Amino acid sequence: MLELKNITKTFGSRTILDHLNLQIPSGEILAIVGPSGAGKTTLLRCLSGLEVPDSGSFLLDGQAFDPAKPASNEQITGVVFQDYQLFPNLTVLDNITLAPKLALKQDKTTAQKKAKELLNKLDLAGKEDLYPYQLSGGQQQRVAIVRALAMEPQVLCYDEPTSALDPALREKVSQIILKLKNDQMTQVIVTHDMDFAKQTADKIFTVEALDAKGGTAV
Repeated sequence: MLELKNITKTFGSRTILDHLNLQIPSGEILAIVGPSGAGKTTLLRCLSGLEVPDSGSFLLDGQAFDPAKPASNEQITGVVFQDYQLFPNLTVLDNITLAPKLALKQDKTTAQKKAKELLNKLDLAGKEDLYPYQLSGGQQQRVAIVRALAMEPQVLCYDEPTSALDPALREKVSQIILKLKNDQMTQVIVTHDMDFAKQTADKIFTVEALDAKGGTAV
């Protein structure tokens, strides 16, 4: 169970998240929806450690953790960014194995073996030596998912995963997310796409306007 308790985040005089509480059962998919500026991405960034909340706490299975300061060799959350953020000068395989080697201290053989297993799982076998510019948008996104999974996170977060995809690729992303659910991966999706949220998520959490108190799970 992933729990967010009384998460508050302000920027100057502007309150973005106000004592927000949220629970996500292990292995479930939560979609976070709401209007632009309501705090969806800020919430995701706090959960992934890219922003530090002003107050509140995060717990996984009852144990407190700091997303911004993960324990050694432990990755609680992973993120698939909206623009993928692949390194253009690195091959697919190098993009995926860089962080596991540096942060998890995996040796090259172990990191590459794991990367190739994940690439095969997401139908990217044979793409190891290509560069990001040689891939389609959908393939780049799947590489970004593999890169996040290679860090062995317990929670995987997505920032607007369907924003630049056509309907066929949107369906492919939904299938990937549901396949990962079968592996008991807890997943959090920030999206403007309500149809995608309803199709994919176990629960939808609506982040309301900035003058509202947090959000409402529906």
